[in-house]
Order: sequence, then C-alpha cells, then structure tokens
Amino acid sequence: MTSNQKDYLSSRVTLNMGPSHPATHGTLRFTLELEGEKIIKCVPEIGYLHRGFEKSAEKGTYSQVIPYTDRLNYCSAMINNVGYVMAVERLMDIKITERCRYIRIIISELSRIMDHLVCIGANAVDLGALTNFWYFFRLREDIYEVLESLCGSRLTTAYTRIGGLMRDAGEDFIPSVKRLTEEKIPAALKDVDSLLTRNKIFYERTKNVGKISAHDAAAYSITGPCLRASGVAYDVRKSSPYMGYEEFDFNIAVDSGCDVYSRYLVRMQEMVESVKIIEQALERMPAGPVNCEDNYVTLPEKKKVYGEMEALIRQFKLVIDGVRPQAGETYSAVEGANGELGFYVVSDGGTNPYRVRVRPPCFAILSAFPRMVEGGLIADAVATLGSLNIIAGELDR
Repeated sequence: MTSNQKDYLSSRVTLNMGPSHPATHGTLRFTLELEGEKIIKCVPEIGYLHRGFEKSAEKGTYSQVIPYTDRLNYCSAMINNVGYVMAVERLMDIKITERCRYIRIIISELSRIMDHLVCIGANAVDLGALTNFWYFFRLREDIYEVLESLCGSRLTTAYTRIGGLMRDAGEDFIPSVKRLTEEKIPAALKDVDSLLTRNKIFYERTKNVGKISAHDAAAYSITGPCLRASGVAYDVRKSSPYMGYEEFDFNIAVDSGCDVYSRYLVRMQEMVESVKIIEQALERMPAGPVNCEDNYVTLPEKKKVYGEMEALIRQFKLVIDGVRPQAGETYSAVEGANGELGFYVVSDGGTNPYRVRVRPPCFAILSAFPRMVEGGLIADAVATLGSLNIIAGELDR
C-alpha cells in the first residue's frame, strides 16, 4: 500500500447517525463512512426498534392483534387497522356492509393525508423551513378531531373490527369531514404550495438529491409515493382494487424526477386525489349497519345480551375465544401511505393466528437508502431520509 493510499484511508471517518437524532425522526440508526462531508458508505440497521409484532400476533386472538397494527405506521394507524382486518375477512370469506366499506375508505384517505402532512412538514423542518410545519400540523390536529369522534383515540385507534367497525359514525361525522375537504385541506395545501413549490432555496436543496431510478426502485421493491416519484405508476388501489376503489374517479400521482423534490410533488398531489375520493364516498355513503350479521363474528346488541341466554353465550364465546377461521392462508394488501402494506395470515383452525407476516412498505424503502445517499453529502442524506418518511415501527420483524 502506497503512502497516498494510507493517507486516503486515514482521512475517512465513521459516524453513527441515530438512533437518537433529530434528523432520523425516531429510532433509526445508520453507520456512515465519511470523507469530509461526502458519504462513501452507508449501512442502515434495519429493525433497530424491535417490537416483535409478528410473534406477538400469534399470542392472542385474531381481534387482539388489531391494536398491535396501530403501532406499525402510527402516522396513519387506521390504514393498518383496515389492512389487517381485510386479511382476516378474506380468510373467513366475510362480506362487510356498504356503510362500513365507505367509512373505511374515508378514514383510510384521511389517514393518508395525515401521513403526508407529517412527511412534508418534518422534511421541510429538516431543511430549515419551519413555517410549513405549523400549517400542516394544524390541519393534522383538525383531522385527529374527526377520527377521535369515531373511536375516542387519536394516534393509535383500533377502530376496525373483523366484519365491521367498533361503532358507527355519529351525526357530525359527514359535516365535519366536509369542512375538512371543502375548506381546511385545500387552504393548507395552497399555503404550503405557495411557500415551497417554487421556492428557490427549497428547490435547490431537493432537486437532484437522493435520486433513484425507476429500474432501481422497482428492483428494491419500493412502492408508494417513493416509487411513483421515480415514474412508475403503481398503486394497489388501481392495480389490485379493494373495497370498491375501482368505482372511484381518481388519478395516480406520478413524477419522473426520481428525487426528493419529486417525492414532495407526488405527496402534495396525492392529498388532492384523496380529497376527491373522500368527497365521492361522502356522496354515496348509505345508511344502515356497520357490522355484518354473522353470529360467529359480530358481538350481539347489549339489550339482547341482558335478556337472552343465547346472546349472552355468544358474547362470552366471542370475547374469550374470538373468531375461529377454518384452516388456510391468505395474503391481503392495501395501499398504505408509504406504499403496499400487506398481511399474510395463516390459520390452523384455532382461536389464535398460527402465523402473521406483515409486508411493510418502509422495509424495502430503507433497504435502498444507501443507494440514494452514497456519493452525496451528509446534508443531502438528511433531506433524502425525510422524503422517504421511514416509520421505524414498521421495520421490526
């Protein structure tokens, strides 16, 4: 080894980025090998936050898994709830009511908007643009108030049930959602669009930063806004429609810039499209029950429990044992806020899932992070990470 080579190697510095660092937005850890400000090598530690969701899911009944799903992507918890119960319902061949279907679509799209608000607001803060954070987080609180009226919770909700919902939406639900879609969401999007989209500083800090081509994004199994920002128009709601998404008129937000700026544009447009879906769902939502009438799935009405022995026994069995799908397996996927969120559920005919496997979108996205940042600067890695919206709760196995 020559003296020049020794000097070159000795000039490199190893830096731990995270797990407790403002720019990692949670318990994420990266080992960076630096030469000055330039990143020579990046090694992400996937699963630094390990909660053991998949093994925990085997220890309780099918219904007891629902609160665990909240903690996967806690920025859009209700999408996780919907994704999991859909998998169990497919396993049991359960058909949900029309009212339940429309409410699930509305809460999923509101959750998608909330998730994008967090991503863009926090990413802008990382780049020094604080004002946008307040515009978007004020709107996020407004959405939380609507979701809280449904289930009494805000961040982690456990609102869905196998075969339906915890309870029906109240009389104020539709007017409250309309205020969001007609007034509050468009106003906030307009404000942030004016502040960021044509802002020279924001543009130069995000354009051509954290690039990944369409070929590489697909090779890494990236889905969601990060894939669509690389020019690939893949959306589970269109490619494999569920809950009747094929009935709705909306577009897939796509941009071909492959960089941080494109991910921002895609998320901004997706919020507009989500508003369109919600408005259509509000117009079509019928009256009626929100839970199916299957005696082996749905709890009986309380007045029947107090007056009929059969209803009392039925409630006791459902609370203690829960549902009991026949032996089999299924995979069900939804379009989560960050991409394809899938649940693989295996039943051995018992009261507990034999196996639950989650396909979280952030796992594949974080795997590709080194590809995006190696050769760039530390400051660009911060901008890139914020644009990916990695949620550490999804990364554990």
